[in-house]
Amino acid sequence: MDFPGNDITFLYSPDVNHCQLLCTQHPSCLFFTFIRADWTHDDRHFYCYLKSTPSGEPSVQTPVQGVTSGFSLKSCSPGPQPCLSELYQNMDFIGGDYRSVFTGDHKECQRVCTQDPACQFFTFVKQNFLNSKVRYKCHLKFSWTVPRTPVIERKAGVTSGFSQKTNQTQHFDKVCQRKLFPNTDIPGSDIESLPAASPEHCQTLCSTHPRCTYFTYSRQYWARVAYEGVDFKGSDIRDELMDDADTCQKTCTEDPHCQFYTYADETFFDRSYRRRCNLKRVITIPAPPKVIKVTNVVSGFSLKNCP
Repeated sequence: MDFPGNDITFLYSPDVNHCQLLCTQHPSCLFFTFIRADWTHDDRHFYCYLKSTPSGEPSVQTPVQGVTSGFSLKSCSPGPQPCLSELYQNMDFIGGDYRSVFTGDHKECQRVCTQDPACQFFTFVKQNFLNSKVRYKCHLKFSWTVPRTPVIERKAGVTSGFSQKTNQTQHFDKVCQRKLFPNTDIPGSDIESLPAASPEHCQTLCSTHPRCTYFTYSRQYWARVAYEGVDFKGSDIRDELMDDADTCQKTCTEDPHCQFYTYADETFFDRSYRRRCNLKRVITIPAPPKVIKVTNVVSGFSLKNCP
């Protein structure tokens, strides 16, 4: 069954259950359509289309071979980090690589991924793979598990921040170097560019990424380090009337689905938004950048979140 149209975006997903979890964690997704491996209309496979309508229901339902559709599980209050124990034969999780090792089989590869703090998913090359040089190779892969604010804007009359339950669980082999160097640029050698609200926020993002060893934060958009006058735009899950930003932060921290927030105070230019606390979230479950069919490989996820 296809739910055509009403697309918000699409992401790659190895199966329909993972696609449903992506929809559940996306702030505005209400239902989805997943294109399976047996789809034959074109070369799209493993596409997870996230969708929404004002009514919360699909506009159209069309019987089509090779797709599966369903609804967000938001109302079921699922855990923020589900166990992803499925293994995917002849499926390659493309991208996100930061390290590779040779292991005896895919189970050992999954164990190495589970024990590595940075690893979120993997692809293992089996013994009968065509290229003998990469047989038994275990590719460890990374995706963001800390919330990343998609858009950060300077705006008067608002205060933004993060849930206080959000913490960093990365481990380090080297001595921790907390010192920041103001007015100093380290040019070149960039691996990624992300919006960040402060140097400390940028440092946390760098510390979480397994390949990042140092960073440069540009303050050209901000008047001060505090998140006053900063809008974390979009990604809203709900909003409530509140008296101050501290109450908004406390509410976000107590809500298991809230990761960050923006509060509009009495000076905000739009009166209809004043005293509104907007609770926000983004997808943080492991999500491969791309999924394709490849013979004689096995892919899967870390079992860190599994009992």
